[in-house]
Amino acid sequence: MARNIEIKARIESVEAMRTKAAALANQGPIDLLQDDTFFTCERGRLKLRALSATEGHLIFYQRANQRGPTESFFLVAPTPSPDTLREALALAYGQAGRVRKHRTLYLVGRTRVQLDRIEALGHFLELEVVLSEGEPSAAGVEEAHKLMAALGIAPTQLIEGAYVDLLAKKQAEHRTGADAQ
Repeated sequence: MARNIEIKARIESVEAMRTKAAALANQGPIDLLQDDTFFTCERGRLKLRALSATEGHLIFYQRANQRGPTESFFLVAPTPSPDTLREALALAYGQAGRVRKHRTLYLVGRTRVQLDRIEALGHFLELEVVLSEGEPSAAGVEEAHKLMAALGIAPTQLIEGAYVDLLAKKQAEHRTGADAQ
């Protein structure tokens, strides 16, 4: 499987971060609307990313739920019919959650700098340092730390897990708060 080193961080504003990301980037910005549906999966995470009615990607990945630069293993399969595939996977495995976002993508060398506006969650930054086959993960971790510093991302801003986890936690807290009333 392909590998990368990832971080996710909560940021105050995508707009404020755009200038910093653009100053470092050699490509971008590319604006994307993404609709990610997660499915029940025991060996990692399985999500379908719909980009349009005729374009999507089924993505399986394994990554520890921890803060900081983390190695991720992933496999991507393109699909021309994401809606039908979503329905089939939901029936077969069960839907675990859905994340809708507006992503602004910049490329800084081999690193994807992604500025995300997540529906019902807020603003985030993701770094994905793409590793070559056989490359030690330490090289990607070092590159992620350098980019974090250049972008002004503090370790306290890092989050663990996936956006779908944050949404589930927020929904559970909302239910608990509603039950207490």
